[in-house]
Amino acid sequence: MEKLIIGSRRSKLALKYAEIAKKAFLKELDIDIEIKKIITDGDLVLDRRTSEIGGKGEFIKNIEKELINKNIDVAVHSLKDVPSVKTKGLRMECFLKRNDPQEVLINKENLTFDKIKKNSIIGTSSLRREFQLKYFRSDLNFKLIRGNIDTRIKKLDEDQYDSIILARAGLSSLSMENRISEVFECKKIVPPAGQGTIVIQSREDDDKLNSILSKINHFETSIEAKVERKILSTLEGDCNTAAGIYANVIGKNLNIIAELFSNDGNKKFTFEDECKIEEALKIAEKAGDDLKKQFEMDK
Repeated sequence: MEKLIIGSRRSKLALKYAEIAKKAFLKELDIDIEIKKIITDGDLVLDRRTSEIGGKGEFIKNIEKELINKNIDVAVHSLKDVPSVKTKGLRMECFLKRNDPQEVLINKENLTFDKIKKNSIIGTSSLRREFQLKYFRSDLNFKLIRGNIDTRIKKLDEDQYDSIILARAGLSSLSMENRISEVFECKKIVPPAGQGTIVIQSREDDDKLNSILSKINHFETSIEAKVERKILSTLEGDCNTAAGIYANVIGKNLNIIAELFSNDGNKKFTFEDECKIEEALKIAEKAGDDLKKQFEMDK
């Protein structure tokens, strides 16, 4: 291998993640590494929810095509943007050490969530976030916001919104933590599956590269990622599924917190458990089944 080409979305944050992946590769390989910027459909349509433009897959579809066609060697994704259904011929078995998965609140007055004025407009593109926050403050209004982190903060600063909700991981990676007004504990606002995790995708038949990826993989993060995605796939979840899913490895054990909202967001179904790492995927399937049953029984 004379050169490695990494495929990435062209946003500032995506390119930052690609650079992190590049550094991980350079610890194992002494070769030229190029980052190829790829336009995705999810980056082009910003006035509708992700679910209305084809789902989370719209952020990775074009990159996966480049990978399948061998125009790039690997793809770097934010795991929460990756659908739970596997793409034929591709594999995702390499996860870099997880960044902070917590959600954060940003507003210009630096107020905490409980101090925000009644009827304030909160910007989010996620039904999960909207339902979770309404659960604590039914007096707030929610308005769709799309675009990269810079775009969303600019809209906040232009008074289009009173507050916005973002992932802490993205702000940390872009050195913008000074904008954070409040950090939500994962038990209070359960993050989406894969939040804060960078995944490197490869072709299944690329044995040489997959061997290198196995050395880069972060074990604890890979367990958390696989458990969270197993719960999501058991739920048969997509971007319309308002579900928070968080797995956390502590020593030889794994803690799981998961919640699923009814279609109107008025009811919340929950699952919590702790298990040994060896039992993790079995418990993940149990979690998904349990939430599904609660959801179906409520219909």
